[in-house]
Amino acid sequence: MLTPERHQLILQMIKEKPIVKIQEIVDLTEASESTIRRDLTILEEGKFLKRVHGGAARLRGKLQEPSMVEKSTKFLQEKKQIAQYAASLVEEGDSIYLDAGSTVFEMISSLQVKDIVVVTNGLMHLPQLLERNIETYVIGGYAKPKTNAIIGRGALASLEQYRFDKCFLGVNGIHPHSGYTTPDQEEAMIKQKAMTLSRESFVLADDSKFSEITFAKIADLHEAMIITNTIDEDHKGQYTSKTSIKVVTP
Repeated sequence: MLTPERHQLILQMIKEKPIVKIQEIVDLTEASESTIRRDLTILEEGKFLKRVHGGAARLRGKLQEPSMVEKSTKFLQEKKQIAQYAASLVEEGDSIYLDAGSTVFEMISSLQVKDIVVVTNGLMHLPQLLERNIETYVIGGYAKPKTNAIIGRGALASLEQYRFDKCFLGVNGIHPHSGYTTPDQEEAMIKQKAMTLSRESFVLADDSKFSEITFAKIADLHEAMIITNTIDEDHKGQYTSKTSIKVVTP
């Protein structure tokens, strides 16, 4: 089978199911595993798919954005592990920014220190923060129903009043060239502003976010440390050459 034919077949497989294993492609094309790995690398470089451990996955649409309810039920165990480590970074006396992300939400129950101040744009975070008697400030602005995030011009102006020791952010895409991205440009602006106001920035993301690019850029990779559950060894060097990554294992 010629290379263009293999590529077309691989792309058709990706259209029919969101994740395809290398062995499935080998069986269908009768090509060697090393050939298929090269094919997947070429197709990923062309932004037709993304490599995942043991195979390839369909790229999400640039504007595709799951609701907070959808996000909070996916990769829940991985998010809890990432969040527990992130919470351990918070020290007594810190002022921190908690973004409206679903993984960031999981941090709240793991916070071990009480003498902190939290600023957030996440409406979903408030009940837990108040229940734990953590001093909390909410920025003003437009409340976006889909993600329960406060965004807009008012949110940016409100955020400008604060300075942070650490900020913790969720993202929809992490890419070695395109950096951190999210589907909504207004949410991207809030995340970007929080990073500029913080001494240290951390992106909390499960491994499904790697190699994804969504519509609005937040920042380049070097502007935040990544906390994740795993990273594919074939891709690791592309990221670690640009920023620090903490892989949290169970």
